[in-house]
Amino acid sequence: MSERPSPARAAVVLGGSHTGMLVAGALAGLADRVVVVERDELPAAPEPRRGLPQARHAHMLWSGGVRAMEELLPGITAALLDAGARRAPVTTDMVVLSAHGWFRRWPESHHVLLAGRDLLDATVRARVLADGHVEVAGATEVLGLTGGAEAVTGVRVRDRDGRERTVEADLVVDATGRGSAAARWLTALGLPAPERREVDTGLAYASRLYLAPEQARAGFPVINVQPDPRDGGPGRAGFLLPIENGRWIVTLNGTRGAEPTSSADDFVPFARERLRHPLIGDLLAGAEPLSDVAVTRATVNRRHFYERMPAWPDNFTILGDALAAYNPVYGHGLAVGAQSALLLRDLARRHGLRAPGLSRRVQKAVARPVGAAWDLAIGQDVFYPGATENGPTARDRIVAAYVSRLMHTATGNGRIARRVTDVTSLERRAEVLLTPSVLLAALAGPLKPALPGPPLTAEELKRAGLQ
Repeated sequence: MSERPSPARAAVVLGGSHTGMLVAGALAGLADRVVVVERDELPAAPEPRRGLPQARHAHMLWSGGVRAMEELLPGITAALLDAGARRAPVTTDMVVLSAHGWFRRWPESHHVLLAGRDLLDATVRARVLADGHVEVAGATEVLGLTGGAEAVTGVRVRDRDGRERTVEADLVVDATGRGSAAARWLTALGLPAPERREVDTGLAYASRLYLAPEQARAGFPVINVQPDPRDGGPGRAGFLLPIENGRWIVTLNGTRGAEPTSSADDFVPFARERLRHPLIGDLLAGAEPLSDVAVTRATVNRRHFYERMPAWPDNFTILGDALAAYNPVYGHGLAVGAQSALLLRDLARRHGLRAPGLSRRVQKAVARPVGAAWDLAIGQDVFYPGATENGPTARDRIVAAYVSRLMHTATGNGRIARRVTDVTSLERRAEVLLTPSVLLAALAGPLKPALPGPPLTAEELKRAGLQ
């Protein structure tokens, strides 16, 4: 008697943005069919879409995320570079004013990938959708989960023509971002509401695209002017990221009481007069604006502690901003999404897509990179007025004091600067900052004197028209 063939394995990914597409790529070799359910119609080229307003702002992908993405999609880094993305070594190609002064441009320790978000997403999307196992259900709304408290069996969706249907799946992954309804879906299945924490600085950020001065369109460093949370007032910061096609994307931000506006007339004055140093404003004086000013206020740090729930249904996992969303100024959301997709793939390979308890394992595993990025984000944000209901905890204050000392030391100690970027790049865990040698170095402080001004070379100043 011939054996009955096993039923086809199916996975559904909710959300077709960065994390969702990487999850689809991760599952393509494990499921016979992967359906990406997306509310928007996804463009074929690097173009804006309604459901991703944050694409108008600066993005960077830390090397911890780049490495995870490369494991999921071998060759994707080269594809991005060929499409115009830029690899910037950390901290060699970075001019950064920290709360403690200017960082030196130490030899490369890690790197970031710089590109417009539309280019990043389109390049990843094209690669994932080239796999015949992955398909997109565009212009489709997710209505809820099917199944019960013990196991999810699929999702209910509404198609573009208004027809409602159920898509059955062996695994459903929620990657719908900040607007995720997962907590509500789970309570509808009879599960308790998850523990949640929010830290809201009231941050607003405004971004504008510029064409760089002709001689500064290649190889120009990242510029970052950071706030000093110790001064007790609102925080103001700015980023200038060189991206594809000789353009700069500039993002200015301010916490509650110091928010930038959408006025084009206010953009350069904010950069020049309200940040702690006028460098970004001075650079923009020689650049050509290419867009209006885009403003976003969806910046609250929000984490759902799903890994702590007393019960968890099989066949359902939550990743990306749906699990934890961070203040975007720290640039960790993309990297955490990639690392989480890689963990999902590795655990599904090890245990099997249909293995009981797989989803719980994944939820606990991704809490590690999520927690690392969370600590980095709220470690500073809790100190802004009104960010939390009760203010910083005792632990928050102790950790912040030590991190502040480390950052001060890193301005004049290359070894400590590398340890700090080990963590901020999401390549190593925060424990590397607690070794005896690092503790002693932090106690001793910087080995070199503070820099008197931004560490731009004479050639860079000339190319940017500042000399």
